[in-house]
Amino acid sequence: MKTNQKLVEEMNTFLKEKRNHIFWWLGQIGFAFLLENKVVYVDAYLSEDKGRQVPPVIAPNEVTNADYIIGTHDHIDHIDKRAWKEMAKASPSARFIVPKLFEKSLPEEIGVDKTRVVGIDEKTPFVEGKFLFEAIPSAHEFLDTDESTGWHPYIGVIITTKEKKIYHAGDTCIYPGIYEKIEKMGKLDLMILPINGRDAIRYAKNTIGNMTFQEAVDLAGAIKPNLVVPAHYDMFAHNSENPQNFVDYLNVKYENKVKSWVGGYGEPVAF
Repeated sequence: MKTNQKLVEEMNTFLKEKRNHIFWWLGQIGFAFLLENKVVYVDAYLSEDKGRQVPPVIAPNEVTNADYIIGTHDHIDHIDKRAWKEMAKASPSARFIVPKLFEKSLPEEIGVDKTRVVGIDEKTPFVEGKFLFEAIPSAHEFLDTDESTGWHPYIGVIITTKEKKIYHAGDTCIYPGIYEKIEKMGKLDLMILPINGRDAIRYAKNTIGNMTFQEAVDLAGAIKPNLVVPAHYDMFAHNSENPQNFVDYLNVKYENKVKSWVGGYGEPVAF
């Protein structure tokens, strides 16, 4: 496992070697991907905060290699604005991809030119070079939409290249139609799902929930990606889950038909 500058150096070494289709888990549901000789960060929560059980794997000002920085919704552990300000300076050519609802407000909040921020929603994808970025609405815990625009404040992201297709769910519960929306996107090479669940105690304290590990298993079992990764279970003591429960249930219920990965922070994983 590598952290901080050593992790960035590892990514850059892989770039020089033209190694692709690799991810690194950064904690919570944050990931870095090496795809098509580009580095993509999704929901990278890199700010120092009270209550974190896991320190930031990389300091924001060390993120000098980002081509795309994606945030699935406006919570600090997904769109980390404090970190994004530093990441924007460290990676001056990086594009920021966010829910369409925040496309106009975010540039000022993180101190970047508006041309660097792109909004996506269910019917407004973004295409650049070899990449297609699409949004699937997320229900966190409700399937909310903005009253004036109809845009979704919470999304999952489908990243498609010539060789790979990834679904990063962000924060979501299961809702009617989500299976069909994901299936419509085609065969997935990698699926990343939250598993921390939800309950009345957490909701009463404004800790908005996600699918349970059982619901995540059933989603993965139905969609059958080449690899599924459970996440969003480690960062806060009051909002955690044991990922082994996900792995055990997946293997028993779906008889090892779907491969899963649970591992350490900053560990390179080929997929």
